[in-house]
Amino acid sequence: MIRKINISDITRFDFNLVITFLALWHERSVTKAAARLSLSQSAVSASLSRLRQAAGDLLFIRTRQGMEPTQRAIDMVKSLSEGATLIYNAFISENEFDPARCNRHFSIGMSDDFQLALGSEISKQIQAIAPDASVVYRQTNRYTAQQMLENNDIDLAIVTTSLPRRGLWQQVIGEGGYACLCDAQSCGFSENPTLEAYLSLPHILVSYSGREGLVDEILSIMGRSRKIQTALTHFAALPPFLLGSKSIATIPSHAAISLAGYTGLTIFEAPLELTAYPIIATMRLSSQKDTALLWLFQIIKQAIRVQQNILPPPQS
Repeated sequence: MIRKINISDITRFDFNLVITFLALWHERSVTKAAARLSLSQSAVSASLSRLRQAAGDLLFIRTRQGMEPTQRAIDMVKSLSEGATLIYNAFISENEFDPARCNRHFSIGMSDDFQLALGSEISKQIQAIAPDASVVYRQTNRYTAQQMLENNDIDLAIVTTSLPRRGLWQQVIGEGGYACLCDAQSCGFSENPTLEAYLSLPHILVSYSGREGLVDEILSIMGRSRKIQTALTHFAALPPFLLGSKSIATIPSHAAISLAGYTGLTIFEAPLELTAYPIIATMRLSSQKDTALLWLFQIIKQAIRVQQNILPPPQS
C-alpha cells in the first residue's frame, strides 16, 4: 500500500531548506553555500537554524576543516538528494531542454589525468553552447566514484574500471593506453628507448597509492624491476620533476599528450606490452531522464573523440 501524504504537513515545510541542506553538504561552508545559492550568509545561517529545528539535530558542526555533518545529516543526505532529483526531473520534459537557456551547475568526477586531457574541451563546449551553465571538476577515481555518486557529490563520473552496478548506469565511451614522458635532451633519447635504456633511468611514478603501478606488475612478471625515484599522486605535478632531469614517467597517453603540449616534454612509446583500458562514463540510474545530464554526456563523448583523434593507438 502507498502511504498517503498529509498535504497539511507538507504546506508547513519550506522545501527550499532541502536545497540549502544540499549546498551545505557539498560545500561544508556557510560562506561557500551562500555563494553557490546566490544568497547572503545570514540567509543561509537562518535556513540552517530552521533545518536544525525541523530535524531536531545540529546537522552541521563547525570545525577547523569546515562544517562537518553529524550522523543525522549523513543519514538524511541520500533521501534528500534523490528526492530533489526526482522533483527536478518531474518538471522537465525531454523536449523542453534548451542548452542556450540552461543555467545548471554541473559536477563531473574524474581523476586529474582526465581533467588535463578532457576538462578544457568540455568547458569550452559548455561555454559555447550553454553560456549560462557552469561546471566543477571533482577529484574522483575508481575507489571513490560510486560513493560520490550515491551522495550526490557529483552528477557523472569518468572512470577506467566498471563500478558495482547497483543503482548506476555505465557506458564505455573510449579506450586508453600508456606512453612514456621525459625530457628527451636530458635523457639523451632521439627515438623510442629500449627496455634496457628505459630501466636504467630513475622513474617518476604517478599513482593513487603512491607505491607501484601497472608497469611494476608487468616488470615483475618479466623478472625485472625499475627504480622509482619519486612517487606522486597527481599528474599535474609531474612536469617539474621531469624537466631538466634524467628521469622518465609512464602515464596514460591522454595525460602525456596534454602535458607535452605545454611543457616541451617528449612522448615515447613504452618498451613494454601495457594493455589498453576502457574509459567509462557512469551516472545514477535516476539521472537517465535528466535531459541536461544526457546533453552533458554527449559533450563528454565529443571531448573523448577529439582527444582520441590526437592520441597514438593504444598498445594491445
